[in-house]
Amino acid sequence: MYRLVLLALLLLPLSILAADACVDCHAKDSPGVVADWKSSRHSEMGVSCAMCHGTGHKNADDAERANMPTAETCGGCHANRLEEFSKGKHAFAWAALNAMPTTHALPVALTEGMKGCGGCHKIGPKGIDEVAKLKANGNRFGHAACDSCHTRHTFSVEEARQPQACQTCHMGFDHPQWEMYSSSKHGVRHSLKQLGKMPEQSVAPTCQTCHMQEGNHEVRTPWGFLAVRLPLPEDPQWKADQVTILQALGVLDPEGNPTPRLEVVKAAQVARLTQEDFDAERAKLINACSQCHSENFAKGELAKGDDMIREVDHLLAEAIRIIAGLYQDGIIEKPEGYSYAFPDLLTFHDAPRPIEQRLFVMHLKHRMRAFQGTFHANPDYALWYGWSEMIRDLAEIKEMAHDLRAKAGKS
Repeated sequence: MYRLVLLALLLLPLSILAADACVDCHAKDSPGVVADWKSSRHSEMGVSCAMCHGTGHKNADDAERANMPTAETCGGCHANRLEEFSKGKHAFAWAALNAMPTTHALPVALTEGMKGCGGCHKIGPKGIDEVAKLKANGNRFGHAACDSCHTRHTFSVEEARQPQACQTCHMGFDHPQWEMYSSSKHGVRHSLKQLGKMPEQSVAPTCQTCHMQEGNHEVRTPWGFLAVRLPLPEDPQWKADQVTILQALGVLDPEGNPTPRLEVVKAAQVARLTQEDFDAERAKLINACSQCHSENFAKGELAKGDDMIREVDHLLAEAIRIIAGLYQDGIIEKPEGYSYAFPDLLTFHDAPRPIEQRLFVMHLKHRMRAFQGTFHANPDYALWYGWSEMIRDLAEIKEMAHDLRAKAGKS
């Protein structure tokens, strides 16, 4: 912040002139942008349009010369926040999208066009070549990262501190954390506080209270997105179930040995792969919970989430083994591109039959809702949208497997 102040003071006369030149045109062509900038802290500090967009753009005919900011642009003044952000899972969102085996099967509008997965996963930083490719495909905008939460051109800290700032991406099919939080007691108390129905000093945790303590932009969780981890559990049944899930994720082969895909998981940081990493993230959450609850209460509630993962893993592993058995017995043909004898939980867009599609929904939708609903203190999601739906998924997979075997004369 001190660098920002010093830079703004040195460049203030030029910034005012540059901003005036931009405002004259954009007040007519894009008045909302101008209004947002005028209400921003940047405007107050003399941070002009040119300081982020450069000076190449002069008129309506050369708009392509305007630089589109990236996270590194923001890092010129906010170096500490950029460093924190770069270590967290948000920074790996773009890499994770492109690492999914079947991202290429999606329409470009949904990925590079930012109207599907790319609309949220764009928060991850991109290389120069990637940005050039996006621009060549007609996508000049949406390449930044910080403006996913501090939306342009206000870039408001206050906005980014509200749980609604997380809502756009963290809701829906496999990211329903917003629905879990907003209808939990935590979320309800915060909504009432925003409406002025509770005293200002009332405790009302937000997403940021737990996941961005003291404003730290390094966002990650102990179990990670896939709820798999190393070392494997000591419980023999849970260990066997997690091995089966890891095999279906393609990071372990049928003999339990690591595959090249494990390196992709490591690179995207979607799982904690050492006990030390897991313990460090769990300690952060216990610290957050302990601001309102006793440490014993916090540990007990988080342990319930661990227990839920163990239970849903058993259901998912059984379903995986059923379909693997169909491949092994020649009842159904293993899809082309599946490297091993297990259904591939990451190639959902190419799943050729209803039984494999049902497994994908069981894994990425219902299993997620069961354990994340537990961690977010939302019984409805943990039970009805999670556990109960997995019971139904497993029943349907068993029925479909029985019918496929009967059709093949091998029931």
